[in-house]
Amino acid sequence: MATKRIALFIVLLLITPLSGEVFAQSSEATSTAATSTQEAVVNEEGNWYRSERLSGNISVGDFVVGPGRAEITVSPGETIVQEITVTNRISPHRTFRLEVEDIYGTNDASAAAKLSGKERGPYSIRDYISFPSDTFELDLGERARIPVTITVPADAEPGGFYGSILVSTERTPEANGEGGSRSPIIARIGSLVFLTVRGDIEVGGETKSISTVGDKWWHEKGPIDFSILYENTGAIHVNPYGELSITNMLGEEVGFVELDPWFVLPKSLRSREITWDREFLLGRYTVTAKINRGYDDKIDEVTTTFWVLPWKIVGGAFLILFVFVFAIRMFLRTFEFKRR
Repeated sequence: MATKRIALFIVLLLITPLSGEVFAQSSEATSTAATSTQEAVVNEEGNWYRSERLSGNISVGDFVVGPGRAEITVSPGETIVQEITVTNRISPHRTFRLEVEDIYGTNDASAAAKLSGKERGPYSIRDYISFPSDTFELDLGERARIPVTITVPADAEPGGFYGSILVSTERTPEANGEGGSRSPIIARIGSLVFLTVRGDIEVGGETKSISTVGDKWWHEKGPIDFSILYENTGAIHVNPYGELSITNMLGEEVGFVELDPWFVLPKSLRSREITWDREFLLGRYTVTAKINRGYDDKIDEVTTTFWVLPWKIVGGAFLILFVFVFAIRMFLRTFEFKRR
């Protein structure tokens, strides 16, 4: 009887589902195996953040912040915790500082976003983000996992809120191999936060045009650089994406480029540059861009044309043609003179 109970207990233990915490540890281990750079060493000094020790070449003179961008959707009155990572690859015992600045888009299409500095941006997020502390210390080759608390008031307006979590550290002239008379260099790296508060939100935007960079209609050779201009007229960011098709004078497709999503902030213009990496080209080409606006599955189609005429080849061809025509005319004149 006792043997049957033990056997039943073992069977129940084997078929019991794993908890979420165990799955989380498994996911972390998988990520560790994929990067092959970190060891699962958790900071046990009672810090408000978790830390890990890295292996391999870690003294490269910089620090790394991730993710580059986080897109988060919440409801009014909701609180969530987002994590960013900071890796020290500069020197031992580095002190880092955290701060939040708003970001905003502009009509300068070449700039993806601008920091507002001490001013409050039009879609300010700074009141929604907090940290347990704004400073922390890392040893060389140590990575910190920083908890970022995002709290949205119950009366928050629906829409998008945008900012950057900036991580900074001082790099002294001595550390850079310079004299000690210069001021310390403040290095800052940001992790963008795009926060969407659910509700009735105005979404709008369209692809305005496609052109060659610099509006050049004539090129000597490839590669060819294109610029797509997108305007966001709504109150929330969008992520347009699409494809380019390039055809020659005969209407044959000679090039295709797939465009991954890029972000455009509210009430702003942004250009996306693409390179068609093909060198030998000759003649007139037409570029057609089909861009999904990033909402409601709406597609914009814009086109432009350009010429590729290698002046050395074209000039050489004209020279040969000129010499040939000149030789024929001289021959005909000589032949007529002899006949007379």
